[in-house]
Amino acid sequence: MLPTRRFGRSELAMPVLSLGGMRFQQSWSDLAPDQITAASQANLRATLSAAVAHGFHHVETARHYGSSERQLGWLLPQVPDAERILQTKVPPQDDPAAFEAELALSFERLAVDRVDCLAIHGINLSEHLQATLKPGGCLAVARRWQRDGRVGCIGFSTHGPLALIEEAIASDAFDYVNLHWYFIRQDNAPAIAAAQAHDMGVFVISPTDKGGHLHSPSERLLELCAPLHPIVFNDLFCLSQPGVHTISVGAARPEDLALHLEAVQLLPEAAALLPPIVSCLEEARRTALGEAWLSSWQQGLPRWQDTPGQINLPTLLWLHNLLEAWDLQSYAKARYGLLGAASHWFPGANADALDQGVSEAELTAVLQASPWRDQIPGILRSLRERVGGSPTKRLMQND
Repeated sequence: MLPTRRFGRSELAMPVLSLGGMRFQQSWSDLAPDQITAASQANLRATLSAAVAHGFHHVETARHYGSSERQLGWLLPQVPDAERILQTKVPPQDDPAAFEAELALSFERLAVDRVDCLAIHGINLSEHLQATLKPGGCLAVARRWQRDGRVGCIGFSTHGPLALIEEAIASDAFDYVNLHWYFIRQDNAPAIAAAQAHDMGVFVISPTDKGGHLHSPSERLLELCAPLHPIVFNDLFCLSQPGVHTISVGAARPEDLALHLEAVQLLPEAAALLPPIVSCLEEARRTALGEAWLSSWQQGLPRWQDTPGQINLPTLLWLHNLLEAWDLQSYAKARYGLLGAASHWFPGANADALDQGVSEAELTAVLQASPWRDQIPGILRSLRERVGGSPTKRLMQND
């Protein structure tokens, strides 16, 4: 069975692995009941049954995970778990009545009278936080449902910038946070520390997919992470971070649980296993990119809002680094395609506009504070050539 950790002030005994509901559903559309196939339900039943048997007591989904809530709602009573911790997530809205209607629909799809955890889903912009915290706003609705016994603890999920996450944590309005933090992206470490200071639960979301498409790792990454699989390495890395209580396992089928369970078995050895692999990964990065670049590539980069064509330079150069250091081709291609196609979830644009609507001179004009202003246009062109193509649709287009 999975070990548990105290989930901050919620006092929940949270398993270190959580079953995420983002990949096992049949469709990203909210299907009518008669459109859900027996095969899809059988696969979900097998996945949920295997998860329960291994101690995945925490199951989490969201209002806009397509058919996930409905499919789970049918199966939860058929695959009982006396220790189940159920979470769903509902996006904030300016109109609290609209938020409450979505919340009610979530309960209807799940066929439950209560959820143990409710997250305000996608506090990615300041206006989302304002809509949540304002008098009578989304949080007030959630608190009313909490007083009525229908909601346990209340948290928030985010793809937002660090400053916004820290602002939400500092409000002391939430019991937990769902955020991104894994080996290839550690910039949210201060938010984890802030959550610790506020005795909040910390749930790392999508460490396998957003952590580098580790379900289909590059040969280079497999070599550098040996003797561990990259999923096992990344799980150990995340679960060894002070303040992290649980990480999401986005299983599409029962066998997807295996590597994550292997990681938990190795947790007592993490202190010995991690340093040599981290050293190999860092050495590969230094060799590929050079100390000069690594120490200064972020210096003087404008915000995407202040860049011609809203080109998101920090994200694009980060993708360049991942590609050069560890050959994260499929991940870089997917992230590149999402820029400009997924609103506030992945803000800013990719480099397609360079040499089209945006000239090199216009770009370098906003890079005067960067020591790499003369090299960056060429880097963007190379990145575009390697991973550009058709825009990528975000999985949850309704969010």
